[in-house]
Amino acid sequence: MGIRWSVFPVVLACVVFALSMSNTCCAQHRLLLQGNNRLVVLQADGTVEWEMPWGGIHDVHVLTNGHIMVQEGAHKVVEIDPATKQIVWSYDSSIQNGNAGRKVEVHAFQPLKDNRIMIAESGPARIIEIDREGKLLKSIPLRVENPHPHTDTRLARKLSTGNYLVCHEGDGTVREYDGDNGDIVWEYEVPLFDQPRRDGHGPEAFGNKAFAAVRLPSGNTLIATGNGHSVLEVTHDKQIVWSLHQRDLPEVTLAWVTTLEILANGHYVIGNCHAGPGNPLIIELDPATKKVHWQLDRFNDFGNSVSNSVLLDTDTSVLR
Repeated sequence: MGIRWSVFPVVLACVVFALSMSNTCCAQHRLLLQGNNRLVVLQADGTVEWEMPWGGIHDVHVLTNGHIMVQEGAHKVVEIDPATKQIVWSYDSSIQNGNAGRKVEVHAFQPLKDNRIMIAESGPARIIEIDREGKLLKSIPLRVENPHPHTDTRLARKLSTGNYLVCHEGDGTVREYDGDNGDIVWEYEVPLFDQPRRDGHGPEAFGNKAFAAVRLPSGNTLIATGNGHSVLEVTHDKQIVWSLHQRDLPEVTLAWVTTLEILANGHYVIGNCHAGPGNPLIIELDPATKKVHWQLDRFNDFGNSVSNSVLLDTDTSVLR
């Protein structure tokens, strides 16, 4: 039987639609994320491989032994064994190492070599390094111009140089601290681009609440600007040499831009929090062309506040 050509365009349109949807409905990466009170591992086809109930987070890491290091509540950092779903290690910044009775929140932490853990403590405004017994090994004071335990910091990372790169949400500034004496060796205030500040969390809001910063091999710094709806690449001399703004990607609206991952192929993976239905939660793009290579659109499953994720099928050269 011959093809009925009057039907063929409809069939072709359906195939094209299905192919286009495959880039949005499914992960296409195996990954870990938190949303809608669920800590979840998604397989590459988008199905749930593992999950457990878990509240909101701002930071998360997967350790070399496969365990998950994640925040619990406002001030605890814990390690979860996924096989048993049990907490096998914890540290409470609200009561340990001199913080008893103080208002403390933790929004960033990082597993380091030699079983050390770095924690950024908002409220006390300090970076600490501890061992697995909770012993304080180092404390670096942070400069905060608009102090508040909820906004002193967002993500912070220890660099290969030993310095600390810290996003100060309330100050709208990224600061690099000397890892030995705590001196500020570089800082960058996220610009407002002549726009007024607007309240809220979604695409309608605007500000410069820096969420994440990654030091690139070039020495430049890639910054996720939070409610600035953008990603900026900034030189040491504070010149913007690359940027991605709210409406730069076709059919995508950026809202609270959170996490950054730099893949071995040079692609950027960015978190798009509070963007609402119809917008992706996570986006992978080629910075050279700004072409989107995949996006995770699972608003119905994970809601409007997926602030952090980890790709699980990439090599160790990923920067995040």
